[in-house]
Amino acid sequence: MNTPDLGLPMTVPADGLPARVRIHEVGARDGLQNEKAIVPAAVKAEFVRRLAATGLTTIEATSFVHPKWVPQLADAEELFPAVADLPVDLPVLVPNERGLDRALALGARRVAVFASATESFAKANLNRTVDEALAMFAPVVARAKAADVHVRGYLSMCFGDPWEGAVPVPQVVRVCRALLDMGCDELSLGDTIGVATPGHVGALLTALTEAGVPVDTLGVHFHDTYGQALSNTLTALRHGVTTVDASAGGLGGCPYAKSATGNLATEDLVWMLRGLGIDTGVDLGRLVATSVWMAAHLGRPSPSRTVRALAGSGADSHQEH
Repeated sequence: MNTPDLGLPMTVPADGLPARVRIHEVGARDGLQNEKAIVPAAVKAEFVRRLAATGLTTIEATSFVHPKWVPQLADAEELFPAVADLPVDLPVLVPNERGLDRALALGARRVAVFASATESFAKANLNRTVDEALAMFAPVVARAKAADVHVRGYLSMCFGDPWEGAVPVPQVVRVCRALLDMGCDELSLGDTIGVATPGHVGALLTALTEAGVPVDTLGVHFHDTYGQALSNTLTALRHGVTTVDASAGGLGGCPYAKSATGNLATEDLVWMLRGLGIDTGVDLGRLVATSVWMAAHLGRPSPSRTVRALAGSGADSHQEH
């Protein structure tokens, strides 16, 4: 049974929440980069196209990293031109100036750099200290901005680190400020190993506001390792955040953080937002069908609870919300 056909979830708005949320879809990049098997570029391109057909307006396409680092995304030069005609924003990750050169050569208009709030993860992911990584990103951001390209700054390990444990809030604020001062247009606060809880999320967002970081520059990126991703997202929305990262079907983790499990599932997010009367522009039926399609390619069921609940006969029902 397709429960939305019965008017479910019932729309019951709550005070203090935004009217609209922009979903930054990361399944095609963050989701597929963690797969053991290489997904063919043609399948990835079809995935992005199907995601665009759901009403998602920001779909992270790929990463221009060295193939040795993330072999699953070694086909960036093949994939990006195959989807570049879509009428959506297609951000790509660029780890350094070489990555930026590759992205700009293909016409990318939105790029992202990937920093860390902790020394251990900066070493594991970038083989640099936090400050060395920031120094590496500075010319990347400067050149991107000179080319009138939008720059997102990802910040990993904002709430906990598998080597260092708890991450002090001022430490995160310092790196956020550095990325903004460098010229980043937006920041994504990453709970890379999924250990955040609502009080911690609220404390960080309050500290960032007090440090002069505009809330409209912030997005949140929660992993659901301990089942907290939706509650953490709701807390962020109450603090004024209106950009939420999510992954279709709950795909993905982090190849450099072994305790990381899947991202917040886009379908689970849309279900919650629909119930709160918050507009996303996303057709949940089409989104579920897309995740079911990709799960078949990956040879396993989607971990998203909403996909599992709706993936019966009603998964193909298209409703605009």
